[in-house]
Amino acid sequence: MAIDYSWFQEMENRIPKGKVRTRFAPSPTGYMHVGNLRTALYTWLIARRNKGTFILRIEDTDQSRLVDGAVDIIYKTLKECKLDHDEGPDVGGPVGPYVQTERRGLYMKYAELLMSRGHAYRCFCDKVEEQPQEDDEEAHAFKKVVDPCRNLSQEESDARALAGEPFVIRQRIPESGTTTFHDEIRGDITVPNTDLDDQVLIKRDGLPTYNFANVVDDHLMGITHVVRGTEYLSSTPKYNLLYEGFGWEIPAYVHCPAVMRDAHNKMSKRHGDPSYEDLINQGYLSDAVVNYIALLGWSPRGEREIFSLNELAEIFDISGISKSPAIFDIEKLTYFNSEYIRAMSPSDFAKVALPYIRKAVKNPAIDPTAIAALLQQRTEKLTDIPEKIDFFDSLPSYDTELFVHKKSKSTIESSLTMLKEAYTAFDGLSEWNYDSVHDCLITLAEKLGVKNSVLMWPVRIAAAGKAVTPGGAVEICEILGKDETLRRFSVAMDKLSAVVSQ
Repeated sequence: MAIDYSWFQEMENRIPKGKVRTRFAPSPTGYMHVGNLRTALYTWLIARRNKGTFILRIEDTDQSRLVDGAVDIIYKTLKECKLDHDEGPDVGGPVGPYVQTERRGLYMKYAELLMSRGHAYRCFCDKVEEQPQEDDEEAHAFKKVVDPCRNLSQEESDARALAGEPFVIRQRIPESGTTTFHDEIRGDITVPNTDLDDQVLIKRDGLPTYNFANVVDDHLMGITHVVRGTEYLSSTPKYNLLYEGFGWEIPAYVHCPAVMRDAHNKMSKRHGDPSYEDLINQGYLSDAVVNYIALLGWSPRGEREIFSLNELAEIFDISGISKSPAIFDIEKLTYFNSEYIRAMSPSDFAKVALPYIRKAVKNPAIDPTAIAALLQQRTEKLTDIPEKIDFFDSLPSYDTELFVHKKSKSTIESSLTMLKEAYTAFDGLSEWNYDSVHDCLITLAEKLGVKNSVLMWPVRIAAAGKAVTPGGAVEICEILGKDETLRRFSVAMDKLSAVVSQ
């Protein structure tokens, strides 16, 4: 097994040095779950806070779990969340390629280098199980595998490989002693080597396992900070032994707390917990989702919670990351979302609200911008919009009991009287806008000697057919237009007259 050390030196010379370099390395498995997005966010924030480089790497060595279109979902999610990457498959960079299957020629060479140093060996056994992928939520610790191939001589191992006998390459874990690694959140952690298994580095198909490719790529890309979940803590001692076997500098590890559905269960797509895409489809704004996710396991100094992404980049500090699991609270996210909606400019809100308005109001004569103005301070999620405004498109069926209102002292009889007077007053208007409608109703209330509410309540019920509406009688009538408002008044008067005449 000849080793070309000059090739390895050339690879070392390519590695960027002198600044913080972080990476987000998702597997393209179909969607971006909340914990994965938080990892991307924290990784991006560390890079930006330190004026470093943020890298996107696609880890697709587990071909059995790949999902068509998943890479596009990754790109789309990062773009929507404004987590721009400096290097990656789509933008290039000095240490590409940035897709693991495109780097497959590297891993066998590094595995052979590790074998030449006594830190790995070939295993020809058929029944020694390979280890699960560490990015699988169900991955768990194994008892140490006693592999008969561990003690094969190098000569016998080489001969069997040359003869075409299939094999995997395993890491050779020391049989005694301990391994200590440092986590930026938890400090030093020491584990007995007897608790560690001889994990597979290269599979029978020649592709690396996640654990091995991860270490090799992090080193060759000059990664200084590795951000990941606590489920990787059990693998970290093996990573350290790989770094030590190669003689490489170990990056700073940042293991983030789990994101939980409740006090006892981790969030999981298979249990119906929302992915990023689900949250967007449920009417949450990307900026609000990012802000909320930043606080799932990290605390800024002080009581403030609402931050722009750039503000987060200025204040984010690893020391603020908690050791304790974070519980995903959809009600808290909804609060964040409502705050973001209210802080938007009217034009920006109208733009994001338009698709939801048009789901319910298809009449081209109705101005969606005017409807958006009514909604902005009354909306928590964009998906709330259609049911709030469907009455603009068509008058719903409603009961005349809606006209009875104790607070405004409205009755069936008084409402009929008010609507008849309002119909006549509106019919005589030559202009139809907010001011003309408003002034007409106020003047009419004074003329009739009633409080404004006595008139406004039946006008709003007649115009909307609902007791709860965004905006009051004046705004609704203005948006409906004169002809439609009068038509709806006629419907209401017919309903009320039928009741009074009984």
